Amino acid sequence: MAIYHCSIKIISRGKGKSAVAAAAYRAAQTITNNYDGVSHDYTQKRGIVHTEIMLPVHAPAEYADRTVLWNAVERIEQGKNAQLAREIELALPVELSREQNISFVREYVQQYFVNAGMCADLCVHDTDGTNPHAQILLTMRPLNEDGTWGDKQKKEYILDGNGNKIYDPKKKQYKCKSIPTTDWNEQSKAEIWRAGWADAVNTALEQQNAAVRVDHRSFARQGVEQLPTVHLGVSAMQMERKGVRTERGDTNRGIVVTNRELRQTNVRIMKLKQWLYSQPLTGAPTMIDMMNGITGGQEIKSQWKKIADLQAAARVLVFLQENHISDPEQLADTVIKLHEDYYELSKQIKADERRIGTLNQHLAQVELFNHHKAVYKKYKSLDPKKRGAYAEKHADENAAYESARKYLKDHLNGRTAIPEKAWRAERDRLLAGRFASMEKYYALKSDVKNAEVLRRGAMNMMREIAPERTAVRARGMEL
Repeated sequence: MAIYHCSIKIISRGKGKSAVAAAAYRAAQTITNNYDGVSHDYTQKRGIVHTEIMLPVHAPAEYADRTVLWNAVERIEQGKNAQLAREIELALPVELSREQNISFVREYVQQYFVNAGMCADLCVHDTDGTNPHAQILLTMRPLNEDGTWGDKQKKEYILDGNGNKIYDPKKKQYKCKSIPTTDWNEQSKAEIWRAGWADAVNTALEQQNAAVRVDHRSFARQGVEQLPTVHLGVSAMQMERKGVRTERGDTNRGIVVTNRELRQTNVRIMKLKQWLYSQPLTGAPTMIDMMNGITGGQEIKSQWKKIADLQAAARVLVFLQENHISDPEQLADTVIKLHEDYYELSKQIKADERRIGTLNQHLAQVELFNHHKAVYKKYKSLDPKKRGAYAEKHADENAAYESARKYLKDHLNGRTAIPEKAWRAERDRLLAGRFASMEKYYALKSDVKNAEVLRRGAMNMMREIAPERTAVRARGMEL
């Protein structure tokens, strides 16, 4: 089934990354980086079904060669912490053929990136037909009309109230600020790209008469009361396909069950309310009618059916006594209260589950951070000129460490220490509270079932007396 996935990352030299290495890996080629002399060979990589370079109108024709393009980027970016490229990773819908996916992802890249002035390196991967996806490398520096690289930003002097430049005696220069020459790094741009991808996928699906649709917004933004599943990732997905259970897979299975349980209970309560609201003001079944209908009904019953009906009637009687229900109006009030309790309880369960999911993600990143810290420290301790081979050998470990470090930095809210113990304690508390919440939920579900038994009893009784009422009306017409 089509899923929405659109991730945006920056490839930075400051994090030990190389635009040439990234391009070689995604296209399964051998490319030598002229900046540091390192040759990157990924010709053994499988699953690449389409590659191409897409250029804006002002780009030199030789940039259609992947090696030339990315070495030109490495050459123009001289800073040790330079941002070399932007990567967009997109999940392609399995409902479409390979040719259809390639066609519409090309249109998307052309519209949102190439037309804006970026050079795009598009690679489509599809190993076994179950996880087609596109990886796009984009240049981050604009091109001038003559095909030369432009500036990423320009400096603008800061002026005082009289419009004069302000001199900084400490730095011995006039104060200035950097102004980006493009809007490509603005956060609002990422939202536009993400929304545009959802539109592109849905248009392609609609053209092929596929019923499924995707949405780039979270469930909360969509107003959908549902727990979102977690992204499996490539390794977990491959293990799940081989029949190996993973922690993320188990998490998703639990979320699916919880969502289904909550949806079903809500539907059952709504049906009860609709039934109660549809009863006539006069002639509606009384509580005695409902109770008699539980054990009455069919003329021929097995012994086990009679016993089951009596047990159900006994449970319903306890339910009526505990909730002080003696007439249909009080039953209606109780069902309304059940719906209110359900809403509050489901809201609490969903909030706790979301927080547990967030804490699990925090702790998983802590584990990755700690696991790969030693490798990264050794890499940083090496002479910059000797880092190339080590970085190539440990690229995955360093990438995992950098990703975990960035994730943690973004979620520490200004703190310097990682609150691992606090996160674990909070998760343990929420997990303990989960059992209490589920006990309340199953008690509520039991009350819903008892109310449903009363409804069934009423319907049984109404079916029994319907022929009698028809006969009475017929005799009245004869008179």
